[in-house]
Amino acid sequence: MPRLPLALIPIVLTIALLGVQIFYYDDFTPHIPLAIGFGITALVGWLQGYRWKDIEAGAFQVLHVAMPSIATLIIVGMLVGTWIASGTVPMLIYLGLELIDPSWFLAAAMLMCSMVSLSIGSSWTTVGTVGLALIGIGDAFGVPIYWTAGAVVSGAFFGDKISPLSDTTNLSPAVTETNIFDHIRYMLPTTIPAMLIALAVYLVVGGAEGGAGDSLARIETIKQGLADSFAMGVWQLLPLVVVIGLAFFKVAPIPALFIGVMLGGGVAILTQGASVHDALTFAHSGFAIETGTATLDSLLNRGGVTSMTWVVTLMMFALAYGGALERTRCLEAIVSAIMKRLKGFRGLQTSAILTSIATNVVSGDVYLSIALPGRMYKPAYDQVGYSRLNLSRAIEEGGTLVSPLVPWNAGGAFVIGALGLTVTAGDFSQLLYIPLAFACWLSPLFGILYAQLGWFSKRAEPDEMAEEAVAEDRA
Repeated sequence: MPRLPLALIPIVLTIALLGVQIFYYDDFTPHIPLAIGFGITALVGWLQGYRWKDIEAGAFQVLHVAMPSIATLIIVGMLVGTWIASGTVPMLIYLGLELIDPSWFLAAAMLMCSMVSLSIGSSWTTVGTVGLALIGIGDAFGVPIYWTAGAVVSGAFFGDKISPLSDTTNLSPAVTETNIFDHIRYMLPTTIPAMLIALAVYLVVGGAEGGAGDSLARIETIKQGLADSFAMGVWQLLPLVVVIGLAFFKVAPIPALFIGVMLGGGVAILTQGASVHDALTFAHSGFAIETGTATLDSLLNRGGVTSMTWVVTLMMFALAYGGALERTRCLEAIVSAIMKRLKGFRGLQTSAILTSIATNVVSGDVYLSIALPGRMYKPAYDQVGYSRLNLSRAIEEGGTLVSPLVPWNAGGAFVIGALGLTVTAGDFSQLLYIPLAFACWLSPLFGILYAQLGWFSKRAEPDEMAEEAVAEDRA
């Protein structure tokens, strides 16, 4: 394991390179700074006695673990293209324009995504389906896309945090050796106030900008354009109903989403007059249409595998860099140095949350941000006599909820790609969804506040302490 100054070198230099690229050159393309960071990490590993095959194995191991996420991202690109072509997304937009009052649109968006994600346990499926439709509805209402994206992310990742069907909700108690339902209950003291504050903000902000007449005219134009361009009926909802049903019955995300792609292509052929070749093209290159309305065209002309290439390559660079940091034990050296300076539960709990957040930012991998602090901090909680449920809550909040707020993280890259957020040189305005996803960053703040005040800070039960004593005797 490297000494702390040496372990910090690849992280500090990579963050500096990212800062120069993004803020000095106004260019949001973090790929090459992350690739250089990987090279610096490899050099540090070589100085510590590692060989290239060791560092390569570390990068490939993390990439292997993340391949289901990368595959999901690619399939969501296919899903978006075929679901627009089938009329599924247009139908959801049309229904939303009919049913949702523009004045409370943001609150409705958050609640809708919360209910779907809680039911199926998948923030990504929620963002890529219901979230995409809400982006279109918000656009018709005149709501800035970053406000809509913030509400969608707040609601979708709420379910990913407390649903027993979620992979990260199962990973956190598994790493800390706690019960999943105890883990979920113990997250409610931070989750409920964070969601209520977010809901209150979205209710106050409301939704539509401008005068009521302008909003009404825009809505009618969008609805008429959708009605003229697509056949809409009950068949258009079939792909969505099937995918949500498959997720509810715990079918793995990749086959469930791929079935949704096939259904979308089939409905496009049967009801929209598309050919088989058209359906294949929509899945690969995205949907394309000219409705005569610029707003509607920009909303519908998206999707396809090719739309996800920027996001997928970014994820691969970030994951390889994170894997190299873990294999060379740079992250472990930093966490170990932090733990040596901790003297009580307050510092321990706060440090666990911040370490999970930092791992999310540095490594770009949500699973590593949960597993690494969980493994490293677990003995410390036993030593101070506090329940590991405190740790499971800390790493869930710093891992799951912060993931969509880091653009080069798997969660953040997915949100940007699936919702079609545009990030160009000198224009990062659509990344404002990050501070506007209130529920995601308020929950870790409540966790830190409770740690300092001693609220909702459960001490270890006698049987838990006995189990630890037995484990120490065996060791």
